[in-house]
Amino acid sequence: MSRRASFPLASRPGFLIRRLHQIHLSLFAEECAAFDVTPVQFSILSAVAAQPGLEQAALGREVGVDRATLANVVARLARRGLLRRVPGRADRRLKHVHPTASGRRLLARMETAARRAHDRTVAALPPRERARFVAALRRLVAETNDHGRAPLRISGV
Repeated sequence: MSRRASFPLASRPGFLIRRLHQIHLSLFAEECAAFDVTPVQFSILSAVAAQPGLEQAALGREVGVDRATLANVVARLARRGLLRRVPGRADRRLKHVHPTASGRRLLARMETAARRAHDRTVAALPPRERARFVAALRRLVAETNDHGRAPLRISGV
């Protein structure tokens, strides 16, 4: 029986990025379990709170989520009373998304727990390296963004 040449997964950026994402999802679930909100839902709620009235397609670009997924997640958050969708004045087919008071309260209650999850994700790095790591991630995303299934709008890179 021949042995396959070893292949070092730990030297592959894609593998490491996927693994770190899995770890972050687990940390977020631990920290935010009481809120019954996924990281994508949290991102959408955060973007809507920061930019109330954003049209759904623009919201998808803000958080890097494709239209179908976004529509599904927004509908679920609306059913929970955390968001509301308002038809556009000029084009009633467009839906503008607004946070509800309940949505804003939930975000405020989640803020510390979500921050802990983000901090725990990069806790192994010294503080100066954390900032450089995040800056490097932003640059990688900005430079390769067009290759993603749902390109997001990223600024400040």
